Amino acid sequence: MANILLCDDDRDIVSALRIYLTPEGYNIYEAYDGKQALKAVEENDIHLILMDIMMPSMDGITATSLIRAKANIPIIMLSAKSEDTDKILGLNIGADDYITKPFNPAEVQARVRSALRRYTRLGGMTEKPERFVFGNITLDDAQKKVTVDSEEVSLTPIEFNILKLLMENPNKVFSTSQIYEMVWKEDSYGSEGAVAVHIRHLREKIEINPSQPRYLKVVWGLGYKMEKGKE
Repeated sequence: MANILLCDDDRDIVSALRIYLTPEGYNIYEAYDGKQALKAVEENDIHLILMDIMMPSMDGITATSLIRAKANIPIIMLSAKSEDTDKILGLNIGADDYITKPFNPAEVQARVRSALRRYTRLGGMTEKPERFVFGNITLDDAQKKVTVDSEEVSLTPIEFNILKLLMENPNKVFSTSQIYEMVWKEDSYGSEGAVAVHIRHLREKIEINPSQPRYLKVVWGLGYKMEKGKE
């Protein structure tokens, strides 16, 4: 059973999409701006997103780029505009498909089915791991627990979510802006100091020698990553 997130600031459109898709047997989740969409993806196992472009608080382009940095779930953009520039922009930042409003219900159903088939063939709708291990560091997402050498360490929610983001994506570099927007769910303006402070606290808790970290690495000028293969 696929979980589909509908994200549009127009509640009538969300309601209409829900009416079109519910008979197909999908579980429907709703969001009304980009920030709510990010939160929904973080808290639920979403398999496909229908994402409006023009929304307050955080637009669909920004939300799509942030989601795509972390997940490969299909994203179909919705827009009241029909210009090619909007379509190209959406596809360039990671969208899989594009539907122009007003849309035909049968077309929406067909495009959703097609995107989910591709996603399933690529192994997308599989259970996500809840336990991550880097040497002597273990993160158990189900229990919200982190241990180092089998001893539990106390992390703040922000520290836990930063560590989870990095451990879910081994060796992938995230900029301070990406970390801030994906963990804090806010715009990243002026975020460098906050991220650096939390990274320093994380190192003090999970690294044997925080000044020479084995796992939580800085990539100068680019960001941070959790580096595997240093056992």
